[in-house]
Amino acid sequence: MESKTARLTVLIDPEKKKVFEVLCAAQDQTPSQVVRQMIRDYLQEHEVDYATRPKLGAPRPKAKGRE
Repeated sequence: MESKTARLTVLIDPEKKKVFEVLCAAQDQTPSQVVRQMIRDYLQEHEVDYATRPKLGAPRPKAKGRE
């Protein structure tokens, strides 16, 4: 797990939130754990390397499909 954290605020329909929380609990996971995994999967799907930070002055990697 990452050593530092940041907050991400997401607006969601209250019914979807309730159902999501119930499903997460049924799978013995917190909603935060599931969202973090979805973000990791999304980054991997788009071949974005988030584990390493570019050195100062190094060009930033481009997101797949963007020029």
